[in-house]
Amino acid sequence: MSTSNSEKVPLMTLTAMVVGGMVGAGVFSLPRNFAMATGVYGALIAWLIAGAGMLMLAFVFQTLANRKPDLDAGVYAYARAGFGPYLGFASAFGYWASACVGNVSYWVLIKSTLGGVAPIFGDGNTVAAVAVSSVGIWAFHFLVLRGTKEAAAINKIVTIAKVIPLLVFLVLVIFFFKADVFVANLWGGTGVEQEYLHAHGDLIAEGAASKRDYGSLFQQVMATMLVTVFVFLGIEGASNYSRFAQKRSDVGKATVTGFLGVLALFASVSILSFGILPRAELQQLSQPSVGGVLAAAVGPWGAKFIGAGVIVSVLGAYLAWALMAAEVLSIAAKKGDMPAFLAKENANQVPHNALLMSSLLVQLVLVATLFSADAFTFALSLCSHLSLLPYLLSAAYLLKLVLTRETYAPTDAEFRKDMLVAIFATVYSVFLVFAGGMKFLVLSFLIYAPGTLLYLKTRREQSKQVFTTAEWIVLAVFIVGAIYALMGLITGYITI
Repeated sequence: MSTSNSEKVPLMTLTAMVVGGMVGAGVFSLPRNFAMATGVYGALIAWLIAGAGMLMLAFVFQTLANRKPDLDAGVYAYARAGFGPYLGFASAFGYWASACVGNVSYWVLIKSTLGGVAPIFGDGNTVAAVAVSSVGIWAFHFLVLRGTKEAAAINKIVTIAKVIPLLVFLVLVIFFFKADVFVANLWGGTGVEQEYLHAHGDLIAEGAASKRDYGSLFQQVMATMLVTVFVFLGIEGASNYSRFAQKRSDVGKATVTGFLGVLALFASVSILSFGILPRAELQQLSQPSVGGVLAAAVGPWGAKFIGAGVIVSVLGAYLAWALMAAEVLSIAAKKGDMPAFLAKENANQVPHNALLMSSLLVQLVLVATLFSADAFTFALSLCSHLSLLPYLLSAAYLLKLVLTRETYAPTDAEFRKDMLVAIFATVYSVFLVFAGGMKFLVLSFLIYAPGTLLYLKTRREQSKQVFTTAEWIVLAVFIVGAIYALMGLITGYITI
């Protein structure tokens, strides 16, 4: 997909792409998801960890954009340059699959929202919900076929429109904030109900406060990690579209600026909600739980207002991620790391085969949600885990650059700072893999392993060696993990 000067986009549009990619389904699910895991203290610690870790990843993408301006495919390009063609392929494939699974969560949330007024849609995974969502998938497919430039312009408008309901939410929640409820929600764990009663004077025994579940605070924070990864997906959006930037420096600026604004928004939405409803009630809210919180504060119209915002927000995010998914496959094919047919473009310079493959995967996973007890959480968690390998490899690539001093002069003033960023980002990415748990790690292998067939086709097209010794080991890990996941699904040990 070539890019002329007339197709370059300014900093504001690039920043909107970053914000548009991140502000989607995740933010509207935060109150319930955090209440299910922890209280105020745990949420504060979780956002501190996630904010610091994701900021390091934002700096990774900013630094790599400046140090390696020739690598203009973002996540995929960094993994390939640093660790060879197979891990580069796996990064591109995993990032693409993550985007597609994330898009499934968008359709689930839209239909769950509509389920409040049309019970036929239920929690977003009924037959009717899947059927209507399928129509939406292909409607967007044909919209994107009209051209990336046009879709990016639409996304900028949608990004502005979808932030407004969230800002209104924050203003109203602050106005109706209840300090006693907030204090009762300070601690998570099994003692939350006792804390709430104690704060309201119904439990006045001297030792009531001792029932707080201090020991589980670490586990509570760990339980939020995949949620925070999901809501921050898109932080690398500017890097993926670096070829469209008017100035190379705009890529880093858009990434960091967009991240800081979104971090403030996400943390405020989740923490302030603890001042409206007791944690036990937040846990029972249906998604989008932001609507339930606002309804508790201002009445039923609050849920309807947020519902409208959800639909606009999620459709905008879907558009952004449909673009990203097709772009990653297309660039990988042009670099010779995906089958050649994925690089083909239509008259509007859209990689139509890559887009078709993306839409087909979204459709397949959407059908699979019919068999899931909690379709939204399943899609959220799997999407997050699939993104971890690309993030880890990007951070590790920067670490490799600083360790080998590639692109760094002996007296380079940025060397020490970049070293710290690379170390912290790599450690954080490894931490996320373990925090996410074994279940979704092996489920991600169930996608990576068969995806390798595309890599085999690519290497044979080019008559190149298929795997090195190290790459055979990586493939073996993928296959063993995939077999374990498949057996777990068959026996019921693993459920979706």
